[in-house]
This record gives sequence, C-alpha cells and structure tokens, in this order.
Amino acid sequence: MPTPPEPILRAAVRWLEKLPASGVARVRALFTTHTDFSDITPTQYDAAYAWLWEVGLLGEASSDAPVNFRVFEAAVAQTRVPWFRDADLLIRGPDELPEDALRAAEALGVSPDDAYAQVNIAWGKVDTEERSRIGSAGELALLEVLSESAEGRVEHVAARSDGYGYDIFVEAHHHSAHLEVKTTVRMGRLTVYISRNEYETMLRDPAWELVTVRLTPELKLRAVAAVPKEWIADHVPSDRTARGRWQSCRLDIPPEVPVPGIPSVAPMLVATAPEVLRGIPVRS
Repeated sequence: MPTPPEPILRAAVRWLEKLPASGVARVRALFTTHTDFSDITPTQYDAAYAWLWEVGLLGEASSDAPVNFRVFEAAVAQTRVPWFRDADLLIRGPDELPEDALRAAEALGVSPDDAYAQVNIAWGKVDTEERSRIGSAGELALLEVLSESAEGRVEHVAARSDGYGYDIFVEAHHHSAHLEVKTTVRMGRLTVYISRNEYETMLRDPAWELVTVRLTPELKLRAVAAVPKEWIADHVPSDRTARGRWQSCRLDIPPEVPVPGIPSVAPMLVATAPEVLRGIPVRS
C-alpha cells in the first residue's frame, strides 16, 4: 500500500491540530466553509479523516510528538510500504530514504534528517511488537509438538522467568536439552537477537541449543533447525575493554548455517514424532 497523497497528509495534520478543541462536525464545517482551508477539497478532508481512523491516530493517547511527525510515522509504518519491513537494512542514512518517504516528508514539512529518525523509531516499535508476538507463538508451537513427541519431561521455563538463558527444558533417558527459541515467519531472511545472558549460558551449558522456528503466516509450525554454537561464538561482538560490555546483539544468519531438526532432542523423540522435528519441513 503506498503512502497517502500529499493533500491527504496535509489534511490529516489539520484534523489532528483542530480536533482537540472542537468536535468533528465543527471542524468539518470549518474546513468546508473557511477560505483558509479551501486548498484541500471536502472529499480529501473526508478521506484524511477515514485514514486517521484506519491507522489509529484518532484513537491514540495524547502524544508530545509534533503532529506532522506522528502523521509521517503512520504514513510509512501503518500503511506497510514495501520497503518498511527491511528498513533496518535498506536505509542507513537520510540520503537512502525511498522516494515515497521523501515525498511524504516534504508534504508534511519534515526534514530528511527528521524523516530518517522517524523511520527508525517507527521500525523499532513495529519490530519489537512483531518479535514479541511471533516469538511467543514460536515457543508455544514448539512446546506443543515437543510435549507430544518427546519422552520424559518438557517444560516451558521461560513462562516462569527469562533468567534461565533458554526457553524450553527437555529431559529423558539421561539426555537433556535446554532450547533457546528464535522464531520467524519470513522465508528469505533469518535475523535473531541474542542476549548476553543467553550467550553466556551457551558457553557454560553443554545442553544449550539455539533453535530457529519458522512459522507460516498463520503461525503454524513449518520448520525447525539448530544454529551451531561455533557459528554463534564466531559472530557475536567482542568486549574491547573492561569498561565496555555488550548486552544484546543481532545476528543475521545465512540460510546455509542452521542444521535442520533439533540434534539435542533427537535421542528423546518417540518413533511417531512428526517430520518437522527430524528436520523435514511441513509441506505447504
């Protein structure tokens, strides 16, 4: 979906500026009768009002952010322009902003530097919310299939605390697995975030394993794989001095790195365990 046209964006700003002091009917009458607002048509004002409802700006709590910044953020984030999903990789400075973002910024009186900052803010909000939603779904999907397919004890320790350094505990036949679960719904990109606690747990715990879970868009389990510890250790940051210490990092994992299935859990699976746990993706 493209960003709204320039008149709709300007009309949206006017709605947000006027509505706190007056009702909808009075503001609409002002826009349609006063010559100061005649540069935008009544139809465009109505379209802007409908768009503000659609993206949630009319119902949001009061904000200290300037109105034009709020409208710009919604224009790039809530409309889901194609490039926004990978904005963290595609846009590394104001000079790399896409044309539609620059047009929206110009229409709203937002400088390229401020537009770049707003894109980063918006992407960070959406990414955090989406990672939380998808991450929870991935843990629960894997927990369900393990509970049905692994002998012994299966426990969702992350439901009690995130201090363990892993999410799921599995134990049977003198074997144990401590699974840190990272989830994605994307086919072409695997990006995970690992905390310092998770990494240090990996270093001292031989049962720790990083498991990537791939879900369908409907959040159904599609594939699981394990990322070798050696690869993780080779790609996390290094503390350069005792005065600087990383607390979390992002890992962009190439598709050839994960090993299909969950090696640490394999000895504990029942004979009827589904193929996805043995490294065979679910057929679409």
